[in-house]
Amino acid sequence: MGRVKVNLTIDADLSREARKLGVNMSRVAEKAIAEEAREARNRRWREDNRDALAAYAEEVEREGLPLARFRSF
Repeated sequence: MGRVKVNLTIDADLSREARKLGVNMSRVAEKAIAEEAREARNRRWREDNRDALAAYAEEVEREGLPLARFRSF
């Protein structure tokens, strides 16, 4: 997967400080965006599957875990 150029707007003082400290702002931004995308993907999955998760939780509450009788602990 290649890299692309994007334009970001950040606080001028923060940019100066990061440059002064040798912070690779592109890498930091990439890590932050990747983490935010992961969290958004997880939130969307939970929202999309909310009904199924609730139904399974109700089933477990009502009937117990499907293989509970085989547990050795």
